[in-house]
Amino acid sequence: MKIALIVLAVLLIIALMLGSSFIGRRNQMAVKREAVNAAWAQVDVVLQRRADLIPNLVETVKGFAAQEQTVFGEIAKARAAYLSAGTPAEKIAANGQLDRAMVKFLAVTENYPQLKSNENFLRLQDELAGTENRIAVERRRYNETVQDYNTFIALFPNSLVASMGGFARNDAYFKTEEGARVVPKVSFGTPNAPAAAPQPAPAKP
Repeated sequence: MKIALIVLAVLLIIALMLGSSFIGRRNQMAVKREAVNAAWAQVDVVLQRRADLIPNLVETVKGFAAQEQTVFGEIAKARAAYLSAGTPAEKIAANGQLDRAMVKFLAVTENYPQLKSNENFLRLQDELAGTENRIAVERRRYNETVQDYNTFIALFPNSLVASMGGFARNDAYFKTEEGARVVPKVSFGTPNAPAAAPQPAPAKP
């Protein structure tokens, strides 16, 4: 009888330890998942800020480059896709499309030097530059937070707790596309003339 009680007590202690460990790990996962949500909220704010700036910037450029309808159309389409996106994964994909459209748009503005003297354009351009810098910071922070969460739930025995607790891997990362944020350089100079063929040295007398 005493042996049975001892065995029962040991099993009870083990169960309590396992239960405590399960609850502790699950709580850690919940905290990390909320950190991901908070980081995304910051990203969403700055992305929305850029989306709000774009129409005014485009309208200003249209006053100088009304013929660039293709680029303006791409901007409008990409912005509409972002605004209609729901989940973080959808917004990240739409943001990539908007990034590519903005690269083309900013390249076009380089073809119109008179924009450089337009106060409204310069103000909006400065606001956009500041917003882009903020986006870069918040994107990196978000990616790091997601990576931390994914790594934590992938480790054993956390993976077992995650499976039982309903914590799934988050694959809504921002992926950097090569050249996506590099604005093409536009040259206003005339093409270099071909080098003249070297003249033969004068014959010695």
